[in-house]
Amino acid sequence: MGIALGGAMALSGAVLTVPAEAAPNADTPVATTQLNKINPVDVRYGWVGASGFQYALGNAGNLQWADFPGVTPPAHAGPEDLATGTDVQTTGNTGTVTQKHRSTGTTATVTIPADHRFRAASGWSVLTQDAADALHVLRAGPDGTTTDLPVTGLPPGAQPTNTYVTGGSVRRLAVVYAVDGVSSVGLVDLADGTFRTYVTGIGTGRSITFNDSWLVANGKAIRVDSAPGTEPATVTFPAKPLAVVGDQLLSGDPDFVSSPDDEVLTATSLVTGARRVVLADADGAFRATPDGGLLATAGPSGSDFHVHRVLPTADGNVSAQQVFTVPPTRATVDGLMIAGGELLMFGNATVNAGWDAAYAVPLDPTGRPTGTQVRRSPYVGSSPCLGGDAACPQLEALGDGRFAYLYTGTDGKESVHVAGLGTDTYSAEPTGSSAGRIGTGTGRYVLYNGGTPATQKIADFPRGADGETALDRPRGAAAIWGQRLWTPGTTQGSVVAYDLKAERNVATVNTGAPCTPSEIQAVNTWLYWSCGSAGPAGVYDRAAGRNITVPAGPSRLADGYLVRENRTTHELLLTDFHTGTATTRTAAVLPTADENTGGNTGRWAVDRFGGNLAYLTAQGQVALVTAGVPTSPLAQMEAQTDAAAGPTTQDPWQPVWQLSKPSTWTLTLTNASGNVVRNLTGDSKAAAVHASWDGRWGDGNRAAGTYTWRLTAEPRDGQGPDLALTGTTTVN
Repeated sequence: MGIALGGAMALSGAVLTVPAEAAPNADTPVATTQLNKINPVDVRYGWVGASGFQYALGNAGNLQWADFPGVTPPAHAGPEDLATGTDVQTTGNTGTVTQKHRSTGTTATVTIPADHRFRAASGWSVLTQDAADALHVLRAGPDGTTTDLPVTGLPPGAQPTNTYVTGGSVRRLAVVYAVDGVSSVGLVDLADGTFRTYVTGIGTGRSITFNDSWLVANGKAIRVDSAPGTEPATVTFPAKPLAVVGDQLLSGDPDFVSSPDDEVLTATSLVTGARRVVLADADGAFRATPDGGLLATAGPSGSDFHVHRVLPTADGNVSAQQVFTVPPTRATVDGLMIAGGELLMFGNATVNAGWDAAYAVPLDPTGRPTGTQVRRSPYVGSSPCLGGDAACPQLEALGDGRFAYLYTGTDGKESVHVAGLGTDTYSAEPTGSSAGRIGTGTGRYVLYNGGTPATQKIADFPRGADGETALDRPRGAAAIWGQRLWTPGTTQGSVVAYDLKAERNVATVNTGAPCTPSEIQAVNTWLYWSCGSAGPAGVYDRAAGRNITVPAGPSRLADGYLVRENRTTHELLLTDFHTGTATTRTAAVLPTADENTGGNTGRWAVDRFGGNLAYLTAQGQVALVTAGVPTSPLAQMEAQTDAAAGPTTQDPWQPVWQLSKPSTWTLTLTNASGNVVRNLTGDSKAAAVHASWDGRWGDGNRAAGTYTWRLTAEPRDGQGPDLALTGTTTVN
């Protein structure tokens, strides 16, 4: 296996379910999605309160509003009710301070005396310092005047150090002061103006968080209602203290992330010292809220990034709720693939030049996205393109979760690479040719047509191994479906099937073509043939033994239909032939200007494994269209079920069944006595079943012998009967 360069990075892929605008006379897309940058957008918090918050995204200068979902805003009760100050927004810090209760819009004005300096504001209260350095709490009076409440309780000789901290409370405000060079911190009770010292000798590098129950300063914690003279206790916690929520100290450090373990928001109980992770991937911004909570921006990627509201629970713990989804940043799609109900978007979603990769988004049977994008390949270079090629980059989805692409070495010779089952490895097979292109491919086999020399190779990429050349022949019309290679026969219109495993011809089909086909494609029981760009062209139905005339021109065959692009009108045309008669409709009208180099796997793609189609919009998004054609019955195309030595936990039996469309499967293992010893279940990866058995029974025991396996696969689209396969494997 080859090893790809580049470290592991967060993954991404948000789904946009708003359909793209349909072109006239074209199908309406069932949904749109996009390739998202994996790095999330920075969220900068402005005002935060009990009903919502203000924020800005990235470098945007304008603040926007977001309301907390399902929250009843606090009613306005005026400055005499401090509790309603959790939803007060304050502006101004000289002369007058304007207070606005956001939920109701009610305003109040605090007039700052000429000899006072503004120091801080919390809820309805404004803290000022007069010319003699005494502190005051100002509030708007009911008649429009300003009430002045002097702060009492500071020790003799106390000098405020200009460190004033607001936190999870609108009743209290922290003040740091110094006496004889020793710094201490205490809280002003904003209701009555009394001050109490809680922690002395806090030194420099101060970190102060508090709510109405606790104060934590520089690793010392003390209850606000503790008896006078109580010494604060030492509290240990990871990263930086962010807020006290209930009885929990929340900590994290978005500015220093050395491993995934650092990307967490941790709660440390100030009562028991117990810790737990509140949010993973918490590498965004944080803001303590005046109602005793915390806003935390967290998520695994730019496609799954949210603002969470963390609040105390009745049992002294905390809970986090998503209150806002951070919109992702769109990246450029340089290639499209669909196979087995997966959309693969190829492009650079990172901030590093040249870090191209394939990102997968799962689709339902109609083509709608059902999840966020996940990187499914190493970071690779863009595929080489032939001069004037309108179908580039050259990508081929193989229907088992993998895709094939070309790589050119320093000697100018190309290799076929296959990736898609891991983010750090790929498989490769040299071709010995240059200026070639990928033909078709399914599962383990990829067809390569060399330019110089003009050879045709079948590259074989079996389960868990590097590539090898299964067949080397002169270049000509050919197609692969499963383990069969289809090529023109010796008589006009005939097509021969060659079994790549048995290494012999296994079938000859007379398609009725009035020529030796210059192009062949194969999907299930359908064989597409063409006599050239001017035609004629047709599809031979091997199941019914009939030939169906279809429009000529470069096309892509799928299950029961084919798709072609009219480069003059920019129509994407879908021809449905499953009934035996071809009917054509406009599936989409593509942008006049190519978003990239165009063509199949460039600006549009079709799912040969019982799926639908996709295309790039003028906005660079990916629109998904339901094909609306019944799919063929679920069938096996190829299988790798050889027994593994052992097998063991470290080296399990890992069979692969390449099927024709996605499925949900059950693998049953039965011993020689006919007793079921193990049931394994799962969903196919694209259209392939990947199972793993370590030889152990359901009770953990194991016994040597021959076991019968039975695979039952249920088609995920609900069309056609279940597929049942059986065989044997051994445990040594």
